[in-house]
Amino acid sequence: MNVTVGVSNHHLHVTKEDLEILFGPGYTLESVRPLNQPGQFASSAMCQIQTDKCTMDKFRILGPCRSYTQVEISKTDSYAFGINPPIRESGHLDGAAVVTIIGPVGKVTKPCCIIADRHIHIDHETRAKLGLLDVNEVKLKWTHPEKGGILDHVQLKETNPAYFEVHLDTDDANANMIRNGDVVEIIKD
Repeated sequence: MNVTVGVSNHHLHVTKEDLEILFGPGYTLESVRPLNQPGQFASSAMCQIQTDKCTMDKFRILGPCRSYTQVEISKTDSYAFGINPPIRESGHLDGAAVVTIIGPVGKVTKPCCIIADRHIHIDHETRAKLGLLDVNEVKLKWTHPEKGGILDHVQLKETNPAYFEVHLDTDDANANMIRNGDVVEIIKD
């Protein structure tokens, strides 16, 4: 069984309240392009992310607004920032690293920075059809002339509806020569 790869660069999700602190009262997110997951989009809004060690520009806000504010970075980014965020499922912010999000109008400082886990977006029907109802984690296998391999600890993230796709961060993708749109094999343990 195969799945298409979506490579995820660093980005953030925000609450409506934090969006208005960052961009001003009444500000709404404007879509510049839809994402594969139903109802989600890349917005035109960008922020800076700051720690005591580093400030990085051009972190895109993905919409729509969420019930939590979250900054997703790679392990490589964490070295530049001088922080050690946990690997977490989106929305699970226990132990998240503290960062400051800077917008054109205001800033927000909170423990909201994580490294997103490897995960497959899958709906219940597809999960049942593929015989994956009894597992929460799989492996991925891919071939490449120089760097084929296997990735462990890929979580199944069931949502309905869902676009069937695995999300890898830029570190996983770059280290393994995997590109956005590549197809990899799911291995059930």
